[in-house]
Amino acid sequence: MTRRLRTREALQRSALDLFERQGYDATSVAQIAVDAGVTPMTFFRHFAAKENVLLDDPYDPAIADAVAAEPLSLPPLVRAVRGLRRAWAHVPEPEDEHTRRRVRIVAATPSLRGAVSRNNAETERVIADGLLAGGAEPLAAQVAAAAVIAALTAALYAWASADGRSLADAVTIALDTLEHADG
Repeated sequence: MTRRLRTREALQRSALDLFERQGYDATSVAQIAVDAGVTPMTFFRHFAAKENVLLDDPYDPAIADAVAAEPLSLPPLVRAVRGLRRAWAHVPEPEDEHTRRRVRIVAATPSLRGAVSRNNAETERVIADGLLAGGAEPLAAQVAAAAVIAALTAALYAWASADGRSLADAVTIALDTLEHADG
């Protein structure tokens, strides 16, 4: 493991510990840096803002590409659901306590839920653009993109609440619900 990766992980661990102890809003970047044994400048070399410790997500491009690759003959919602399902099958699943802690903190922090909504809106836009490029009606593309992102978000929150399901099971249930919504 490189020094850069070790530092990034130390910052994430410190941030999670502090967020859980004193709350996200009450924790400063300076406190995170001190706890991790680095300077605030080093923090900002790894994360653009405090919220990025929790919200950085490498999966969005894979999701958008998988949705765009689905057959154009399918309705937009089916393309979006199947694309998300296919993308999820090809990314490493974050079935670890670190990720669960991140999602729990986000779910419990109103200001972070707002940031998640902004991130989700961008992912929805990319998915909708892929559907539009395939000839989908604009509103249908927008609704399909919003539905799959809402389903994925609900699955993440259910998994993080320790309801006993694996993340894969939660995502499968959420996507099955959308795919079979007609009956």
